[in-house]
Amino acid sequence: MAKKTILALVIALCAVFGAGAQERFSRHIDSQTFVPKGQWITGVSVSYSQSDNDNYQFFIVEGINGDTYSFNVTPMVCYMFKDDLGAGGKLGYERSRVRLDDANLIVDSETNYKNENLYCINQQYSAMGIFRNYMGIGDSKRFGFFNEVRLEFGVGESKITNGVGNDFTGTFERTYNVGVGVMPGLVMFLTNYSAIELSVGVLGFNYSHTKQTNDQIYVANRDSKSANFRINLFSISFGVSFYL
Repeated sequence: MAKKTILALVIALCAVFGAGAQERFSRHIDSQTFVPKGQWITGVSVSYSQSDNDNYQFFIVEGINGDTYSFNVTPMVCYMFKDDLGAGGKLGYERSRVRLDDANLIVDSETNYKNENLYCINQQYSAMGIFRNYMGIGDSKRFGFFNEVRLEFGVGESKITNGVGNDFTGTFERTYNVGVGVMPGLVMFLTNYSAIELSVGVLGFNYSHTKQTNDQIYVANRDSKSANFRINLFSISFGVSFYL
């Protein structure tokens, strides 16, 4: 009799805990579509900066004379194959130049270094495959977040020259790189079909190979690997996108 009572008690406990395990937990988070399936997204981000220096002083560098500029343009296209999920690609072009007529590096009263006629120009091309996931903020149809995962391939060239006459030297570099990164961002719709975006890099892996030729004689190679697990303030970008 006691054995039957214990068995019945075990069966009852299993039934209670089994029913509890089968009950689904709900966080009561309502999912609303922010960007519907079937939309095409096109856009572009552009940045430009320029500086001119006339006898400028920066810490221990004095008498800086020269100018710099940098330019970057990145068009994008993306197709929403599912509500709030899209895939597409980006192309990128970046060009920068530094021209330094002269500058003095002063370490102390007896030690200083003078640099004249330094010229550096760099340009890079890149192609990226992207995957985007959108999420609206509450019930808002104007403000939302997105998370972008990208796979990037790039090639770049740079030329550095220094000095004049018999003291002239030159270096040419060609760089190949591949990387994967995560860039979350904020999107704000201005109209039903246009929006502005702000994104920042928080996670990324990158590998690059550089071949360097100095004075058309000496050849060197460099391989580098990097991983980033923090917010990269230098990767903040603004852009305009159109939802068609």
